[in-house]
Amino acid sequence: MNCRDVYQFLHPYADGELDLVRQLEVEGHLSECSECTDQVENLRALKTALALPSLYHRAPAGLREKLQLPIQPSTRSPRRTYARLAAVAASVLVLLGAVAMVASLASGTTADDRLAERVVAGHVRSLQVDHLTDVVSSDKHTVKPWFRGQLDFSPDVPDLASQGYPLTGGRLDYLDDRPVAALVYHRRQHAINLYTWPATDAPDRPVRGLSRNGFHVRQWQRAGMTYWAVSDLNDQELDEFVRLFRG
Repeated sequence: MNCRDVYQFLHPYADGELDLVRQLEVEGHLSECSECTDQVENLRALKTALALPSLYHRAPAGLREKLQLPIQPSTRSPRRTYARLAAVAASVLVLLGAVAMVASLASGTTADDRLAERVVAGHVRSLQVDHLTDVVSSDKHTVKPWFRGQLDFSPDVPDLASQGYPLTGGRLDYLDDRPVAALVYHRRQHAINLYTWPATDAPDRPVRGLSRNGFHVRQWQRAGMTYWAVSDLNDQELDEFVRLFRG
């Protein structure tokens, strides 16, 4: 899909109204097009800003009575009428400016939520197109060196097979506007995608849990690296996987 094809789907995509197949097609384009991604983020920020309770006010009790009064011929001079219209237009411009400012602030506070949606979409896409792994191996000494030369960093690849979470391989993916490493583990028939790449800021962050579309997600930052784990595993087993991986 190109930008022209995707444009007609940006509004329903931002509102979460697309079917899964179309959503994945749009996600695939957004992973390669920063301009369309910015449009989606602006749409979501504007939607959040317009939903703020502070923008809504209850009408005065006497407004209904005034609206039901018969219309009387206006005795105002054209100059006074134009002045009132100008005042209304100025108020509208001030309101639009406030909405734009709130939208800008909202956009900055939901970056992790938007990234979580892309993480889940990447997980679903890897399952649907049967592309979980570029390198298939349960040996960390095979998977870890494979990323060397593919990326500008070397991911940690712990062996968790003895704890019930065997490594099955890895692949390249694209998140947060850069190539990332996707390590693939399994728990019985459940796949776990562990995305990792260098953090943009140094401080560690504790594990944060969230859910999207029936998938469980865990995100944390440690030793200069960002980690996102996603799976349809239950919360308890995914938490155990994260604890073992971090250990």
